[in-house]
Amino acid sequence: MGTRWQSLPLQLPPHVLAELLDGGQAFRWNQKALGCWIGIWSSHVLELKQHPDSLQIHWRALTPQTTAEDVHDYFAFDLDFPQLTDELPWRSDPVLKTAIGRYPGLRILRQPLAETLIGFICSSAKRIPQIKQCLENLARAFGTPLTPEYHALPTWEQLASASENDLRACALGYRAKYIHQSAHFLADHPGFLEQISNLSDAQAHQHLLRLPGVGSKIADCVLLFGAHRLAAFPVDTWIAKSMRALYGLPHAKLADIAHFGHIHFGPAAGLAQQFIFSSAKTPAKPPPPNSQKP
Repeated sequence: MGTRWQSLPLQLPPHVLAELLDGGQAFRWNQKALGCWIGIWSSHVLELKQHPDSLQIHWRALTPQTTAEDVHDYFAFDLDFPQLTDELPWRSDPVLKTAIGRYPGLRILRQPLAETLIGFICSSAKRIPQIKQCLENLARAFGTPLTPEYHALPTWEQLASASENDLRACALGYRAKYIHQSAHFLADHPGFLEQISNLSDAQAHQHLLRLPGVGSKIADCVLLFGAHRLAAFPVDTWIAKSMRALYGLPHAKLADIAHFGHIHFGPAAGLAQQFIFSSAKTPAKPPPPNSQKP
């Protein structure tokens, strides 16, 4: 039995809500019915609902320990995302302006760092539905039950007690080796993840690269989505292809694209990346017939 329904101080078009929850930032949200989502992070299970004709979103917790403060922290309501969006260079950048217009109100969730690291190590060369299934398998195999139906992701301590074969049984494939090795690395280096809060963005990036299975893109994803470092600009093959085509960078290497993103978009480059990443997945609509010149 969940807590009472409450309004979320956030109004989004349904397609923007779907992109926020299920577009690649987080991997533990599932749509149960039209306008109804169930999400899990840390020790929390949350249900969201949105009427098809309304932008208003309501929530209720399915875990008794979940408070409004937990929900507000997860959605990062302490940050003014409309202001951060307005400070991006959309006035001089038609690509960004179009992307923001397609996904108005998009923001960055504040996810637990340790869980985000698990998710993105598992994300290598996998599509979102596959990543979600891997994490669900891990949660059911090693995580703590939160309700009769839902389990938390295992902690890194719990993962350290699993064998590599146990992890492979969760459909992780070659990623099982990296999860296994990273779990033991973290066990041998207490406080490793906590140290990130005291490091600059560049130092934190290099710090994460010490972990098995973590390359530059995964490190930036963990920084952006798990450490809430909004300047992080993850570059995968999808964003690289988009940036090369849209910004006239046909031969740019991944590191060059990341450098361009930092310089061009500024302190909230990661927010700009999300707009462009989301928009690039959306085919441009053809103009209406009556707009065609004879």
